[in-house]
Order: sequence, then structure tokens, then C-alpha cells
Amino acid sequence: MKNADEAAHAPGGRPLLNRRLDGHGTTIFAEMSALAVATGAINLGQGFPDTDGPEQVREAAVRAIREGRGNQYPPGPGVPELRHAISEHQRRFHGLEFDPDTEVLVTAGATEAIAAALLALLEPGDEVIAFEPFYDSYAACIAMAGGVRVPLTLRAPGFRPDLDRLRALVTPRTRLLLLNTPHNPTGTVLTREELAAIAELAVERDLLVVTDEVYEHLVFEGEHLPIAAFPGMRERTVTISSAGKTFSLTGWKVGWATAPAPLVAAVRTAKQYLTYVSAGPFQYAIAEALRLPDAHYEGFRADLRRKRDLLADGLRTAGFEVHLPQGTYFITTDIAPFGEKDAYAFCRALPERCGVVAVPNSVFYDDPDAGRSQVRFTFCKKDEVLAEAVQRLKRLRG
Repeated sequence: MKNADEAAHAPGGRPLLNRRLDGHGTTIFAEMSALAVATGAINLGQGFPDTDGPEQVREAAVRAIREGRGNQYPPGPGVPELRHAISEHQRRFHGLEFDPDTEVLVTAGATEAIAAALLALLEPGDEVIAFEPFYDSYAACIAMAGGVRVPLTLRAPGFRPDLDRLRALVTPRTRLLLLNTPHNPTGTVLTREELAAIAELAVERDLLVVTDEVYEHLVFEGEHLPIAAFPGMRERTVTISSAGKTFSLTGWKVGWATAPAPLVAAVRTAKQYLTYVSAGPFQYAIAEALRLPDAHYEGFRADLRRKRDLLADGLRTAGFEVHLPQGTYFITTDIAPFGEKDAYAFCRALPERCGVVAVPNSVFYDDPDAGRSQVRFTFCKKDEVLAEAVQRLKRLRG
């Protein structure tokens, strides 16, 4: 039987995996979720809720299937009903105007939108500045596009961007800024002043911006401000969001990008050769979801804020140093109070020690020392699950 190294090479000795993806193996989320299944541990690692989204939205998907809407290939840019709903959503919540026919693109989740945007907009050797720690698909997508990742490190305890350092990182090779606010995994929400400074830099240096705003409706402190609304930014920004986080329907994989028509056309060109189309019946259901009343969004946010506080208090009691997030549904902690330094080893052992799965933030950094002792927990779970997880984690105190 061949060993793993032999299996990874073609008969001629050349590695099977494209060198651009060297180091981008199984995602940490798949690894830790598999560990949760194998050990029967409570999974507070991967960010998916353990309750389904609104019943009326789920019923809308069933109705679409029964009525034959979306069972065959939907239009490449997305069904008109959803594109119009996305356009209305951007106007309703952010005062942004996008033509649903030319400035909205439906994708297979936000991850595909990010991949398509980077594949479309980058040439080999282009530099992309991203705030680390970053969602792991950013690094892989930049690599697949042949870009060069340039990290700006957000450091504990505040996880604020060093704007002077950001300016210093821009070179003649910089093509694009990749933003994420609210920020996964730290929960940082960029302020109006920070966004204004970033926008000014983008305009001054003629940079494109791709902004991941999937947690736009999960802000607990501060406010969500799309950078596309800042002066000079609409024409250079691709704004990305999705339904999975806002409606607790992560398995449906319905995302979107909004941007001026030339940018959308570029992203669509790449997207059509990835999934082509997806989620036909679900698109009709999300069109209805986006038109839910404000009470849905307000109630969802209040419920997640309460869960955040519940888990944060429990983690402090269990002995963790807690960095309270301003948004998202993740809490970053530090394991230094336990005398631990290696978050990856800690998370690998945690299911056996306590019956809980978490994710090491160190895998989200290019600079592993910056997040070596940080561990991320998700709080988008039932109250009883969070309470049981906290009781198990208290075993760490000995």
C-alpha cells in the first residue's frame, strides 16, 4: 500500500496538488467537525446553528419545489425575484441603489462570490491586503487566483486595524483590499472613522475593494456601515453577503454580490465556470426572507446577543480570557490562563478532555505567533447546549 506522500505524487514524481494550493489541505472546520462526530463532543467549532431558520421561509422553498420553480437551471445571474429582493434589501438597510438586472449577482454562498471576485479581478502577482486572522477561504482563493497575500494583523485585545501600517503595506503591486466586517473570527466591527480612512486610501491609490459582509445583521455594539456607501467607493467595491447567517439556513448556500455593472460582469464571468448556477428553489425562498419585517432582524440580533453573553460569562467562569465580540456569532478566547500556549494542540485534545470542540485561531494567521494561544467558540446554539458545554469546560480548572 502506498504511503500518503507517494499517493500525493503522480507516477512521474510531480505532486498531484497544484502548487498554488500547497498548504491548503482539509479546512480546520471539516477537521474539527469530524472530530466532534468521532468523539460525540459538543461542536462549538464550526459556525452553523443547531436550529433551522424561519418556518415561513422553509415553507416557501417547499412551495417553490412543488410549483416547479427552480427545479431546473435558474438564470445565470440568479432568479429575478431574488435579484430584486437583494436590491431592495440594500436600499432598505443601507441606502444603496443597485440595478437588479445588471448590478446584482446570485452565488453559491458568499464563499463562491469571494472566489469568483478574486479569480476575476486578480492577475498573477497582484497583491491583496487582508486583515488577519482571516476566514481560511480567503487565503486559498487568493492563491488560486495567483495573487500574493499581504496580511495586516489585528492584535489582541482590541483587534483594531493599524491604519498607518495599512497605508505602508500598499505598493505599486497592490490591486485589492479584502475586507470583512463584522470580522470573523475576532468579532471586530469597523468604525465609521476606520472605514473612512480605508476608503480614502483606496481612492487615493486606485484600489479595488472586495468586502465580505455576511454578518451585517449581527452587530451588537456599534453599527454596520458598508464601505460602498463612502465617497468614491461605489465604483470600486464588490459587496458580498449571504442568507445563511442571517436566516440560519447555512446549508442552502445562497449568497450574492452587488457592484457596478462592469464589476458584476467580471465576477459573473468567473462565477459561471465555477458552479454555473445553484439553489434554484431556495432562491425564491430567500427572496421572501429578505422582505421579512424589521422585527425578524431585531429579534434575531437580540437573541444572538443574549447567547453571546451567556457563553462569554460561562467561558470566563471556566477560566478563559474572553475577548467579547462586537458582532458575528463567534467569541475569541485566550488559553494562557490555563498555562497553555498552543491553541491547535489544545483544540485537538479538548474533545477527549472535556467533550467540546473549538477552533484554534492560529490557523487563520500568516503570523502564527500572533494567534498561537487564541481559541474560537461559536454561540449560535441552543441555550441548553451552551450551558452543557460550559459545564464540561469547567473541568479544565482541575
